Amino acid sequence: MSDPARQAPEFPAWPQFDEAERAGLIRALEQGQWWRNGGSEVDTFEREFAAYHGSPYALAVTNGTHALELALEVLGVGPGTEVIVPAFTFISSSQAAQRLGAVAVPVDVDPETYCIDVAAAEAAITPRTRAIMPVHMAGHFSDMDALEKLSADSGVRLIQDAAHAHGAQWQGKRVGELGSVAAFSFQNGKLMTAGEGGAVTFPESELYEEAFLRHSCGRPRDDRTYRHRTSGSNFRLNEFSASVLRAQLARLDGQIETRELRWPLLADLLAEIPGVIPQGRDRRADRNPHYMAMFRIPGITEERRNALVDALIERGLPAFAAFRAIYRCDGFWETAAPSESVDDIARRCPNSEAINADCVWLHHRTLLGTERQMHDIATIVADTLAEA
Repeated sequence: MSDPARQAPEFPAWPQFDEAERAGLIRALEQGQWWRNGGSEVDTFEREFAAYHGSPYALAVTNGTHALELALEVLGVGPGTEVIVPAFTFISSSQAAQRLGAVAVPVDVDPETYCIDVAAAEAAITPRTRAIMPVHMAGHFSDMDALEKLSADSGVRLIQDAAHAHGAQWQGKRVGELGSVAAFSFQNGKLMTAGEGGAVTFPESELYEEAFLRHSCGRPRDDRTYRHRTSGSNFRLNEFSASVLRAQLARLDGQIETRELRWPLLADLLAEIPGVIPQGRDRRADRNPHYMAMFRIPGITEERRNALVDALIERGLPAFAAFRAIYRCDGFWETAAPSESVDDIARRCPNSEAINADCVWLHHRTLLGTERQMHDIATIVADTLAEA
C-alpha cells in the first residue's frame, strides 16, 4: 500500500475544454448539415490548421492512422514498394504502409532524441523504396536538414509522421514549411483532440486534390452523378469533431508555452536521479510541444521497467511503458513484413531494442502542472525507482 503523503498532486485534466467547445458543438448542430459536404466547420478548421502550420493545404480525416495511410497512398506507396520507418514508434507508422501492401522496413533511432537515425535510413534505401517516414517522437523534430538532403539525393519522398508534433518547429520552420507531406493525429491523448481525428498537410495542390478524392470514395466535391474518379475510402471528418478541434487549436499555443517552461525543469530534476536519462534535445528543434515527458533507465530489464510504471501509476503519475519496437509486435508480421527475422532486425536496431525495454513516459498533462509539481514528479520517480 503506497503512502498517501507521497501521492502525486492532482494534475490538470485531459482532455481540456470550456465554453469554446460547447459553442462550437452548438454551432455545428444548428447549421443543419452535419457532414463536411454541407457544413462549414471542417472547411474552416482545415484553413485554420494549415495556416497555423505554415502549409498551403490541409485535409481533415477520420484519425491519425488514416492520415498516414492516405498520405502514403498519394505518394504512390503500394504493393511492390517499401517504406522506411523508425523501429521505435507507435505501430500505426508501419501498419499504414503495410495495409497498402507495401513492406515496412524498420531502421534504428538516435539514442538521445529517439528519432530516426538518418544514416540507418540511408543504408536501407533500395530501388523499391518509395518513402521515408520520420516520426517526430514526443514532439521533437527528426533531423530534417539531413533527411531533406537524403531525400533530394535519393529521390525518395519524405512523409513526416507528426502525430506528436502539433505546433513544433525546426530552426524556426513549422511542419508545413518544410516542403514535405505531414500527417497528424487528434486521438484522445494527443496535444489537441476531438477524441479521434487526423489531418494531412500538403505542399502541392496536386497531392491535395488527389487526397481529397481518395478520402471521399473518389468522388469530386461537386459530383451529383456518382462519377468516382479514383479508388478510395470514406475518411471524411464530421462537422462536430471539426468544431471541437477549432477550439482546441485556439488554445494550443498557450499549452505549448507552459510545457516548454516545465520540461527543462523536470528534465534537470530527473537527470539528478541516479540511472535516469531524460530524452535529449537537438537545439535545432527550437519549439517542442512535448507530447510525452520521456526518460530512460539504461540497464533496467523490461519486466522491472513495467513494474516501475505500475508503481508510478499507483502513486498518482500518469505513467506509461514506452512503445514496443514495431518488429516485436505480432501485428507487424501479419502482412507485408520484411524477409528478415526479429533477431535480424534487433541486431541492426540496438538503440530501438534498448529503448523498447528501458523507457518510461509521462502524459503531457503533467507538464501543464506547476513548478512544485515538477519537483513532486521527480521525488516520486526517485523514491519508486529506489524501491523497484
